[in-house]
Amino acid sequence: MLNVEELLDSLADRVASKLKPFLGSASIQPRLMSVKHASEYLSRSEQAVQHLIAGGKLPTVRSDRRVFLDRLDLDRWIEENKQDPV
Repeated sequence: MLNVEELLDSLADRVASKLKPFLGSASIQPRLMSVKHASEYLSRSEQAVQHLIAGGKLPTVRSDRRVFLDRLDLDRWIEENKQDPV
């Protein structure tokens, strides 16, 4: 016969397995991204992202010699560049 603790663990495992498909990845997503990760996020090449940065279309966060892009700025750029359906 299961004791109360084993029963609760078993129940928690079953609940977690049922909820897993709805929760997706529970990992923390960084807010600042490298150019490489930003290019993956936007489905663009690194060179295209560098071009957007050089053209002043994407703001950057600089730390020493490293360049980062804020995920919120990338989301804003996406929203601003959506085209209305024809």
